[in-house]
Amino acid sequence: MSKRPAAVTFKGNPMTLVGPALKVGDSLPDFTAADTAASTVSLKDTPAKARLFSVVPSLDTPVCGIQTKKFSEGLVELGDKVATYTVSLDTPFAQKRFCTDAKVDNMKVLSDTHNQSFGNNFGVLLEGLAVPLLARSVFVADKDGKLTHVEYVSEVTSEPNYDAALAALKAAV
Repeated sequence: MSKRPAAVTFKGNPMTLVGPALKVGDSLPDFTAADTAASTVSLKDTPAKARLFSVVPSLDTPVCGIQTKKFSEGLVELGDKVATYTVSLDTPFAQKRFCTDAKVDNMKVLSDTHNQSFGNNFGVLLEGLAVPLLARSVFVADKDGKLTHVEYVSEVTSEPNYDAALAALKAAV
């Protein structure tokens, strides 16, 4: 597995990301992530429509909560024209609790705790932490699975560019 030293910072400290640096034009990589404690989802299980993957370190932190809520609010007008996911290493139980409490019902949550294949294949697994986390990032793909927007947020504790991601998603519809 490739490693990208100092690809991002976490609270100002340089961090290595495990996996490739995806770019616009690449195909969505496959993954297996838990959607419940008893079942998993892979790329083939996502619908052939425009897709947004909002990746957060943990929904139990303020910035991750803000990111998920802002994308949820920005997606209302697109309805079922798109498939949207929040991905983290939180357990499916914690993810569902967050979505219920935050009234986020238009984004599916995927837990990468199963085997961290999402983190490894999308190049967002942070190396060297006591607790594994995914780096904040956003991926948008068209109906054919080609990436039209990629953002690895340079400082993990900062918010992504919502406007750019939502514009790319709308353009991919």
